[in-house]
Amino acid sequence: MTSPSTTSVPEHKPRPWVDLLVSIVIPSVILMKFSGDQHLGSVNALILGLAFPLGWGLFELVRYHKKNFIAVLGLVSVGLTGGIGLLELDAAWLAIKEAAIPAVIGLAVLASTRTKYPLVRTLLYNPNVLNVDKIQQTLEENNHVDEFEGRLLKASYFFAGTFLFSSIMNYVIARWIVVSPSGTQAFNEELGRMTLVSYPMIAIPSMVMMMLIFYYLWRTIRRLTGYTLEEVMAPHLADKG
Repeated sequence: MTSPSTTSVPEHKPRPWVDLLVSIVIPSVILMKFSGDQHLGSVNALILGLAFPLGWGLFELVRYHKKNFIAVLGLVSVGLTGGIGLLELDAAWLAIKEAAIPAVIGLAVLASTRTKYPLVRTLLYNPNVLNVDKIQQTLEENNHVDEFEGRLLKASYFFAGTFLFSSIMNYVIARWIVVSPSGTQAFNEELGRMTLVSYPMIAIPSMVMMMLIFYYLWRTIRRLTGYTLEEVMAPHLADKG
């Protein structure tokens, strides 16, 4: 008899446009357009605006049991932003918080290189993306395991560097845009503007850097094994192709 816990969890399918709408666009519009006293007021607009990404993140965690480290940090980030606004703390704390979250992730990436499961291996060099067993067998046959592990370590350092970039840019953008006292309509509007600006100025460059890291890793696999990308794709991806 199958237990309910094993059958009730649906398959999680990425929905980037929904994520963008719920976590970025809707909160930004609420904060920028409805923070005035004639609408929701600064406190209610802040609560409602932050409720969207917070609620969506909790839904994803509960619905799909996606209890990953980065998702939890995202929820913590939203909660801290709300706390800074509602407690009317100095706006400088927002910049510190914005820089701290990616910095913590970057440190986690570096710390993971000292374990058996570095995050780069988990995210990029894993059986869901590549045929790891096939690659590993060929590396062992060609005596290239140590060289590949060294390249994987370099990729981890590059990966940590993307979060250092995000940390610095988050701080600079927060200090540049959010200058009004927290708890005010102007603070909410600036917070919404910062959220919109940070996506193209931080998220997109970070994604490009991630793609370059994967390309670096792939070129290494290509050189050490001689396989084409199609030959080492994960079987379920190759079948779709």
